[in-house]
Amino acid sequence: MAEEKRPKLNNRQRLTATIKIATTTYKAAPMALIVQVIGSIISAVMPIITTFFAAATTTALADAYAGKEGAGAQAIEYVIITAILGVVSFAWSSFENYLSQAMEYRINAAISDQMYEHFMSLAFWRYDDKETADLYEKASRFAQFFPRVFRSLANIATNFFTMIAGLGALIFVSWWLGAIALLAIIPGVIIQVRLTRIQTKHWRENIQARRVVSWIEYGMMQPEKIAELRLYGLVKRLLELRSVMRDKDERVRIGFERQFIWKRLGADVLEAVAEVVALLWITLQIIAHNQPVGQFLYVQQITGRALSGAKSFISGLNQIDEDLANLFDYQMFMDLPKGNNSGISITDSPQHIVLQDVSFHYPVSDKKVLEQVSLDIKKGQHVAIVGENGAGKSTLIKILAGLYEPTEGKVLLDDTALDEFDVASWHRMLGILSQDFVKYDFANARENIIYGDVARKPTEANIEEAIGAAEAKFLHKLPNGLDNYVDQWMEDDEGHKGQDLSGGEWQRLALARSFYRNSPIIILDEPTSAIDALAESRIFKHLFAEKNKTIIAISHRLTTIEKADTVFMLKEGKLVEQGTTEELIAKKGEFYRMFESQIK
Repeated sequence: MAEEKRPKLNNRQRLTATIKIATTTYKAAPMALIVQVIGSIISAVMPIITTFFAAATTTALADAYAGKEGAGAQAIEYVIITAILGVVSFAWSSFENYLSQAMEYRINAAISDQMYEHFMSLAFWRYDDKETADLYEKASRFAQFFPRVFRSLANIATNFFTMIAGLGALIFVSWWLGAIALLAIIPGVIIQVRLTRIQTKHWRENIQARRVVSWIEYGMMQPEKIAELRLYGLVKRLLELRSVMRDKDERVRIGFERQFIWKRLGADVLEAVAEVVALLWITLQIIAHNQPVGQFLYVQQITGRALSGAKSFISGLNQIDEDLANLFDYQMFMDLPKGNNSGISITDSPQHIVLQDVSFHYPVSDKKVLEQVSLDIKKGQHVAIVGENGAGKSTLIKILAGLYEPTEGKVLLDDTALDEFDVASWHRMLGILSQDFVKYDFANARENIIYGDVARKPTEANIEEAIGAAEAKFLHKLPNGLDNYVDQWMEDDEGHKGQDLSGGEWQRLALARSFYRNSPIIILDEPTSAIDALAESRIFKHLFAEKNKTIIAISHRLTTIEKADTVFMLKEGKLVEQGTTEELIAKKGEFYRMFESQIK
């Protein structure tokens, strides 16, 4: 989905997008749409009616000053009407503002909920796909500012009604006044259209620059990253990179504005000339043809409103063009197919998990990460998958878990292909812990454990069993025990502050969460890299004692691997050896060469 190939929106697409926004808003908050439509009409018409009575008041006052009978009473009547109109406008504005803010929350909540839910249901490979990431960024930007887009459309509608009402009111005085006002607007419209097109194109071509700036601004404010940034002397370098990327985006946009400043000034002068011509004409009409004095105020106000309304309408329409285009991005994102959530439900652990000639490459590359891998893991078997970094071990685990689909070959659960099952039911069979485990910083220690299975009613016995298996007794020594937050920035209602954990403590807490899940199949991808060797040995001794569970472990420690029933050795994406630790050592092949230092 190259950016430069994306077609510009035509008028039909703009209309379609506008209707889509109105429909989405109405479904989320019906009153918001109704109030905005009514408000747009009132906001456009009320000032013109007020101007009419203000002009009539001026005429009546002039007549009263000239001694015309009844003019004074009429002036007072017009003043009262004008005041009532002002009160009504003010009251409506206050009510509309309150209701708009109340409805904005509902609109934003509905859109963001849909966005998050859909994002979390995509096929897993899309999280590694740059095109999907770019599409998500544009779609999330639209979702984030959806209420603003709706308000912008409401303002455009108000300006449109203001333009129509103003031009109609001018034509009521003289048709050619309306024609002059309309012609004066056209140059400004053309200039604004050209500027907006250039700015929109620039925004779309510089997504990566903004992504770099965003990462630096966010990353540099994370306490856990500050140590490395300062020790490596990266702070100044990253700030300089941030400035370069920011200038690449923002300074260029400001340059566009500078290029058009004289053209805009010329268009503004033309509109000012049109307003002066209208005022000169009505002045001559008042002097030469005894037109009411209030006509001057009326024409002056209406001409200004017609010109500003038309200019704001076109400007708003072009400024929102980017947002309307983002709606199509949002819709494209929401139309991305979800992952496999249908099929046969798995109710029991399979007797065999089989990889049959499995090959895999990522969508962004043709290089095979796995090539013709075949293996059979029996129920209750304890296996280890080993290999150097980049051998394809973690990718193999993701394929077994149903997160990735093989490029070639099949994953079979007994005799049925994995893609024929409901993947959610398969995930319920698995307890997976990788080296990149999730830290639920916002939760306390107890919640971090029970997040392993939120469908299960927690009991103290189950929690304690998981803590014991993970060698995580240290959790009870926290100031507030298991109810203690595990992040120093968190604090409970009673003022107890959180306490940071070390890397090894976090790993044991994550292990406790995995053990709490109590799944029949346990997959561990270097889960104890920050835990000392003795603690790891005890953890795996307890783990491999579970004869009724299927265990798949990735590790670089021979003391862990030798406890497995079978070892699968990967090299450059291929299965090159398999057998027990003793068999592979005796063979003195790839396994022996990798673990030679530990064997000795």
